[in-house]
Amino acid sequence: MADGRALPQNHRPLGLCPKHRAGQESVYRAVNSKRPVNLDISTIKLPLPALTSITHRITGIILFIGLIFAFWALDKSLSSPAGFYAVQDALANSLLAKLVAWGLLSALAFHFVAGIKHLLMDLNIGVTLESGVRKAQITVVVSAVLVILAGVWVW
Repeated sequence: MADGRALPQNHRPLGLCPKHRAGQESVYRAVNSKRPVNLDISTIKLPLPALTSITHRITGIILFIGLIFAFWALDKSLSSPAGFYAVQDALANSLLAKLVAWGLLSALAFHFVAGIKHLLMDLNIGVTLESGVRKAQITVVVSAVLVILAGVWVW
């Protein structure tokens, strides 16, 4: 070794270990196979847990961008009483403002519920395929209920 210590006699570099050599060979065969590769994402049927995970990421992006509108409305409402009434009037009478508010609340609801699902997976709770599908179903149902409740509250 570089610091002068000797390697153990049974030491082999990672690439020479039979277990890793077999793994390298299988990767080589897969990369160099002549099988057709389907790169059209629209034809791939993703399972529900994958869809909820992808949607969780998308709602995170929506919330990040939506913070621009939320902070603008907060700044305007705190700047003066007239600004507060302008934001209040927009949320009460503007269809676009209601849609944005409902969209952000819906994204927050789904992101929150799916985030709890991901935290449970990080704690090794329900990491089997069956429980993953079940948790994804629960995520969709609970999120749908929260989205409907947010719609009732906004409208």
